Amino acid sequence: MFFEQLINGITLGSIYAIVALGYTLVFGVLDIINMAHGEIFMFGAFIGMLLISHFGAPVLLALGGAVLVTAAMGLLLERLALRPLRGRKGASHLASLISTIGVSIILENLAHHLFGAGNKPFPTSFADAQFTVGSTTVYLVQVIILVIAVLLMAGLSAWLKKAKAGKALRATAENLETASLLGINTGRIIVSTVVVASAMGGIAGVLVGMAFNYVNNQMGLPMGLKGLAIIILGGMGSVNGAMAGGLILGLAETFVVAYGDSGYRDAIAFVAIIVILLIRPQGLFGQALPGAKR
Repeated sequence: MFFEQLINGITLGSIYAIVALGYTLVFGVLDIINMAHGEIFMFGAFIGMLLISHFGAPVLLALGGAVLVTAAMGLLLERLALRPLRGRKGASHLASLISTIGVSIILENLAHHLFGAGNKPFPTSFADAQFTVGSTTVYLVQVIILVIAVLLMAGLSAWLKKAKAGKALRATAENLETASLLGINTGRIIVSTVVVASAMGGIAGVLVGMAFNYVNNQMGLPMGLKGLAIIILGGMGSVNGAMAGGLILGLAETFVVAYGDSGYRDAIAFVAIIVILLIRPQGLFGQALPGAKR
């Protein structure tokens, strides 16, 4: 029982981590919270569902389709909702936040119009496939989700550390003006960051559909709020923090459901986050602000 719940928690936590990574990348470069990320995640889930259920596409093709659509949505988001406000004289620092909130509402209503209300089944041919390791039952879908999530997180970490574009992104996140003076095309980096973050949201959407066997047009907001909680827990702008925070939240929710009251699933998980933040306000991997009041 314990090991089965541990696997469930790691599986859920890895999905949360991917969602949080999208928030982290955008915040690290643009210093804003992209409130439309949850709805882009939701569109990725619907695209995967349509490709699998209506066209009989394999999971990898569904993931590819979700990535293409959500990456395009990220590009449009940056061009239409973020770029016009970036650096604009007299614009409030909250303008971009309000803009992304508006986009999230538009996308949720668009999803309702296109896909309808209520849960839509997310069928996979291996949904019931399982095997036993000792006394622990493991579902094939959990293994697939874990493999995809681990490869994605490892690939992103390697790209940020070793690839030229990844290093440019880190430099831009550190200081936009200095990166520009060093010859980095910061405009291109910003666009790339929003596109990559949105594509990761699309992947997470497909993984959630696989994990729960359904999607709906209201799944974006709860997942978006959890993503925000995770990046605060792990440390704003920290990639490692997003991964660790996602796993912590996933494990906390799973064990609360298994050994406590499922009605308090979200509440107890967020209480744990509050306790950690009271002990370490900057998050697990965040840096304390210089001169911050205590």
